[in-house]
Amino acid sequence: MALRAGDQGQVAMNGLKEKVLTLDTMNQCVRRVEYAVRGPIMLRALELEQELSQGMKKPFTEVIRANIGDAQAMGQKPITFMRQVLALCVDPELLSSPHFPKDAKRRAERILQACGGHSLGAYSVSSGIQLIREDVAQYIERRDGGIPSDPNNIFLSTGASDAIVTVLKLLVAGEGRTRTGVLIPIPQYPLYSATLAELDAAQVNYYLDEEHAWALDVSELRRALAQARDRCRPRALCVINPGNPTGQVQTRECIEAVIRFAFEERLFLLADEVYQDNVYAEGSQFHSFKKVLTEMGPPYAAQQELASFHSVSKGYMGECGFRGGYVEVVNMDAAVRRQAVLSDLAAKAKLSEQIFQRGFPDSLQPVAGAPCLLSRACRLPPRAVQRAQELGLAPDMFFCMRLLEETGICVVPGSGFGQLEGTYHFRMTILPPMEKLRALLEKLSQFHAKFTLEYS
Repeated sequence: MALRAGDQGQVAMNGLKEKVLTLDTMNQCVRRVEYAVRGPIMLRALELEQELSQGMKKPFTEVIRANIGDAQAMGQKPITFMRQVLALCVDPELLSSPHFPKDAKRRAERILQACGGHSLGAYSVSSGIQLIREDVAQYIERRDGGIPSDPNNIFLSTGASDAIVTVLKLLVAGEGRTRTGVLIPIPQYPLYSATLAELDAAQVNYYLDEEHAWALDVSELRRALAQARDRCRPRALCVINPGNPTGQVQTRECIEAVIRFAFEERLFLLADEVYQDNVYAEGSQFHSFKKVLTEMGPPYAAQQELASFHSVSKGYMGECGFRGGYVEVVNMDAAVRRQAVLSDLAAKAKLSEQIFQRGFPDSLQPVAGAPCLLSRACRLPPRAVQRAQELGLAPDMFFCMRLLEETGICVVPGSGFGQLEGTYHFRMTILPPMEKLRALLEKLSQFHAKFTLEYS
């Protein structure tokens, strides 16, 4: 609420300021987000747990959390082998311990060999460690009876939820009647409604048939799509199989019908398959959308766009807290697939250009591709060139060595790549996380100003 002039003066006298971030000024798309499994009921459950711990009397002795699929919180034991491999990867010194079996050690050594610096703490490419993606591809091939899976179409994520959000971000565009509409099942897992609200996309509900074991009926999809076209532009269809929260398992015939519908209506398919290992009803069988799509043959197999998701949080692993998941994309436009990996690099390139233009005008050509830049920020004063020659160093090598010694920033002199005589460059990557990159660039700019002043 805005303050009147007199109120503002009183606030200033009291040393109080109106808060910048309030419910009224916050992003209203975020304010509309609701996440039922972690909503008011869960907050009250936490309060009750606190009250019980303080000795308050209740008609029960504990709060039983049946609100969320957190298997280990409810007593499921983790698989020993997986925890052993994780422990060995996190603390490689344990590889010499006699308390770990040889097969766990071999698995951990194999993973560490694929990590930068043989350390689990090293950065990986945006799509995830290549070896792990290859292993995921092999898993998918075994699951689908030998149907090929390309590691380049697999993107690792911090749980399936992050992958789902990323794909939805790629799909959402437009505003008003042209904004993206996404068909989601009702009942649904609230991740979808929450994400669509945050992205200001149109939620298009299609209703599962409770009287027929929560079946998915294509005629209901057609009804939802027809009604939605008056208010948005439907572009995607989400299917949760096995269902969450309904628990239904789609038949192969149903999946084929859904694929035909998506193909006819030009809808991108999202298959949330995180409960694929949780099938136990007699006569039920999990069929992956990828397998069914491939076996349907042309034109579907070659053209229908699909993203399928899986996670270590569910099934026999139940490792919710470790946040591991993946998305496999099929028939995704190659340029979009690259963008999914490179969008954060594009933002980093833009940041680098902005800071370089401020600190080193005209020193950097636009960064159009590759995760690195070559800058002529080494516009070295004659005295710096002379000092470098006295030390027997290329001038840009002298600059880069001083930069390393005084700031800890390691870049590569342009003389190592070849350059016109009398010009000096350095090459650096833009791979660090955004905030770390920002700090690096600011420190680099400050060093350049100091260095130039010293040798002017």
